[in-house]
Amino acid sequence: MQTREIRLARRPHGEPVDEDFELAVRELSPAEDQVLVRNRYMSVDPYMRGRMSDRKSYVPPFELGKALQGGAVGELEDGSLVLHQRGWREHALVPRDQLRPIDVPRGVSPSAFLGALGMPGMTAWVGLTEIAPIREGETVFISAATGAVGSVAGQLAKARGCRVIGSAGGPEKVRFALEELGYDAVFDYRADDPREALADGIDVYFDNVGGPQLEAAISAMRRGGRIAVCGAVSQYNAVELPPGPRNLFLLVGKRINMRGFIVGDHEARRGEFLDEVGGLIASGRLRLAETVVEGGLEAAPQAFIDMLRGRYLGKVVVKL
Repeated sequence: MQTREIRLARRPHGEPVDEDFELAVRELSPAEDQVLVRNRYMSVDPYMRGRMSDRKSYVPPFELGKALQGGAVGELEDGSLVLHQRGWREHALVPRDQLRPIDVPRGVSPSAFLGALGMPGMTAWVGLTEIAPIREGETVFISAATGAVGSVAGQLAKARGCRVIGSAGGPEKVRFALEELGYDAVFDYRADDPREALADGIDVYFDNVGGPQLEAAISAMRRGGRIAVCGAVSQYNAVELPPGPRNLFLLVGKRINMRGFIVGDHEARRGEFLDEVGGLIASGRLRLAETVVEGGLEAAPQAFIDMLRGRYLGKVVVKL
């Protein structure tokens, strides 16, 4: 059979543009150990920008002229739903051992397994339970507070009895974080000075953006504070990297623990994550923050570009 896929036509220079992507048709010829999956939802994530560049990282770069990859929820011939990593295409041939069956809770969209119940949600959970473990009564700062990871991290910290401060871009996102996600305080990083917003001090910082907000968080950190370094989305499109934080020397005197992590290294804890976050969703204590982009596969490149520009709330998925 034939199917359509999005390929990397060229490597972006700075911000990706339409010409960096190609919509192509290909023939599918299944091997003996492969299963045909019809994709229903696909994920667009910030980390994919790094894979579009030809540089060494924790995952290999995407290959020019070949289909992109990423999380997807698909349907098998018998109607059952699975999670896999062959997104950016309408149909995929996936080895059986690379499929994860999913049992979708009543009232929850299958796309949640690309967000709060998937990689972004587990990233938030691992960051706040193992990398920079939070304690009840502490003050936690979450950058990119309304994003796929940040929206879960903020609500999880609240559920565990912390005071939570967030940063977001623009009045609409600030309002959403306060009114819908339950943050105690939120500042607009485009208009407000993060140093002033964090002047009362913090105990934990979940870093999604890097740059000036990381520097401000280090200055605001109390003795014995912890920083979970998840990403640096403010720098992903940079042609020349900006200077790093100028106050790293404070890590010594304040006894700060600052640690980067990749969620895939913590797969053994998936059951614990699903138990806690799934329970919070079922009880109504954690809201699924999600933007579903309609328009099919053709809409995926622009959805990815707009996601990097910060134009969406919560996890961004494309409905195929």
